[in-house]
Amino acid sequence: LIILSPVMLLIAILVKLTSRGPVLYSQERVSFDGSRFTILKFRTMTTDAEVDGPGWTTAGDDRVTTVGRILRSLSLDELPQLINVVRGDMSIVGPRPERPVFIEEFRQRVPRYMLRHKVPAGMTGWAQIHGWRGNTSIDKRIEYDLYYIENWSLALDLKILALTVFRGFRNRNAY
Repeated sequence: LIILSPVMLLIAILVKLTSRGPVLYSQERVSFDGSRFTILKFRTMTTDAEVDGPGWTTAGDDRVTTVGRILRSLSLDELPQLINVVRGDMSIVGPRPERPVFIEEFRQRVPRYMLRHKVPAGMTGWAQIHGWRGNTSIDKRIEYDLYYIENWSLALDLKILALTVFRGFRNRNAY
């Protein structure tokens, strides 16, 4: 957090100067054993983005701000989640935390979905470094999440962290 604080301050200023509303966006998510927490992100969408209900962001989504589009494409909107890591809400590596509104649907439709809650949620993970994030196949995301859980090791975590630096910050599915 200390090392990244100048970058985070610059991002906060850009968000504030280019759109109305708060700099940070908070949202309820689910992590280890179904525990709920409030995830923090830099706000990348208009303040009324979910007035019609929750939904996935899609390519060219007009709810995303100009600065938000850049932050999302580089995954810089996720930097405030380091605060969630320090708080103990989530880990740096693990399956991405999901919103409660989607979990019931996924647990009914995707076999073994709830197994992903047997480890803490993470900022980055095996599914994310392989491009399975956002509005992509939930079945593939779970396949990769379960691979991570079943094959966890310190070496795998270090590999994910290294790959995050090289391919995780730029993602074709980050709208």
